[in-house]
Amino acid sequence: MSVKETNPGPESGGLGVTSATGLVVGSVIGTGVFTMPAVLAGAGTSSLIVLAVVAVGALLLAALFGQLSHRIPNGDGGLYAYARHEFGDFAGYLTGWCYWISAWAGNAAIVASWVFYVEALLGVTKPSGWLNWGIALLGLWIPAAVNLAGLRQMAWLQNLTVVLKFLPLLFVGVIGWFFVSYGNFGAFNSSGGSLSGAIAAAAGVALFSFIGIEVAAVTARRVRDPRRNVGRASLLGTAASAVLYLLAAGAVMGLVRHDVLVGTGAPFVPAVETIFGQAGWAGTLVAAVAVVSGLGALNGWTLVTAEVSRAAAQDGLFPSIFARTDRKGTAWFGVLLTALLPSLLMLWRYLSDSGLAVFTFLVNLSVVTVAIPYFFSACAQLTFLLSRRGVHGWRLTRDLLISGLSVLFSLWVTLAAGSLAVYQALVMVLAGVVLYAFLKARRAGPARLGTR
Repeated sequence: MSVKETNPGPESGGLGVTSATGLVVGSVIGTGVFTMPAVLAGAGTSSLIVLAVVAVGALLLAALFGQLSHRIPNGDGGLYAYARHEFGDFAGYLTGWCYWISAWAGNAAIVASWVFYVEALLGVTKPSGWLNWGIALLGLWIPAAVNLAGLRQMAWLQNLTVVLKFLPLLFVGVIGWFFVSYGNFGAFNSSGGSLSGAIAAAAGVALFSFIGIEVAAVTARRVRDPRRNVGRASLLGTAASAVLYLLAAGAVMGLVRHDVLVGTGAPFVPAVETIFGQAGWAGTLVAAVAVVSGLGALNGWTLVTAEVSRAAAQDGLFPSIFARTDRKGTAWFGVLLTALLPSLLMLWRYLSDSGLAVFTFLVNLSVVTVAIPYFFSACAQLTFLLSRRGVHGWRLTRDLLISGLSVLFSLWVTLAAGSLAVYQALVMVLAGVVLYAFLKARRAGPARLGTR
C-alpha cells in the first residue's frame, strides 16, 4: 500500500467532544501530577505562583490550538500541520520531529513517575535498576496493546481512567485543605540558590504537567466536527486540569512536612495518610489510583505519538512505514515504536541514575522539545493574522494578543528549562535535520545536471 492510499479506517472521526475532552484530561493528568508536588516543594512556595502562571499560558495555548483547528480543520497531525501549512515542508517536518521526540520522551517521564507508585503499591522500598525497568516495561507495553486493539477500546479505557483519577485528586485538592498545617510549607525559595533558579526548576515540571493540551488538535482526524470540538475539548480539558493541579499541589505541600516531601517520589501517599490518620489502606488506595492514572495517560499518549508520525509520513516527511495502518486504522508501527524507544531510554537512565533524578531529566528533555512545536504553531497563527486574511476588528486584536503571548510564553519556557536541556534538545533537532536530508533526497529523486 502506498503512503497516499493509506485508509484511516472505519473508526476514524469517532471521538465526540466528551471523549476528546477526556483524551485531553487523560493526557494532561498522568502520573506527573502525582510526583509534581515533591519537585515544586524543592523550589519553595514560589513554585505555586509559577504553576499558576504556567496554567494561564497553557490556557492561551489551548485557545490558540482551537483557533488553528477552526482555520485548518483538516490539519491532520495538529501542530505539525499548522507549521507546514504556513511555513512549508521543512518547518512542518521540524515541528513534527520535535513533537514526536517530546511525546515518546514524555511517555518515559510518565512511566518514571508511574514506577514510584507501583512500588509504593507493592511495598517495594529498595528497588534495583533492573526491577524499575521491568515495571516500566509493563507501563509502556500494556497501553500499546490497548491501542493496537482499536480506537473504541482506547477511548473506553481513556474515559474510565479519567474518572478514576480525577475524583481522588479532587478529594485531596478540596478535603485536604481542612487538614493542612501551614508549618509544613517550605520557604518562598527553598532551592538553595537564586530565586530565578527556583523559578526555572518549578517551570520545567509545571509545563511538563500541562503537556497534552494539544492532543485534541493532534488527533483531529479522530475527532468528529474538529472545527468546533477540538477548541472546546482543548479549553475544557486544560481548565479542568489547571484547577485540579493548583488545588492538589498546594494541599499536598501543606499536608506533608517539607523535608519529607522533597525526598519522596510518591508524595500523595503520605498526604492521604495524613488526612486519614496514618491509615495504611489510604496510602495503598492513592497508589492504586496513581497507577491507573498513569496507564490512562500512557494510553492516550501512545495514540498521540503514533498519530503525529503517521500524519507526517503520509505527507512524505517521515519514513513511509509510519503511515501503514491495520484494518482498524491504527498506525501499528508508530504504536510499537512509541513503546520501544522509551523502553530503551528507561533502560539507559535506570542503569545510570535513580529516583527523582531520572524523572527530572526526562521532564526537562520533554519540555524543551515540546516548546519548539508550540512556538512554531504560535508563529504560524501570528503570520496569518498579520497578513490580515479574513480577520478584522476586535477579533483581530484578540487573536493577535493570544498568539503574541503564546510566542512569548513558548520562549520563556525554553529559557526556563535551563542550558543543559536546551543543549540536549538542540542535538536531537540537528539529528532530525540529517534524517530530513535523506527524506528530501528520496522525494526529489535523481537530478539532471544542466549544461551551459
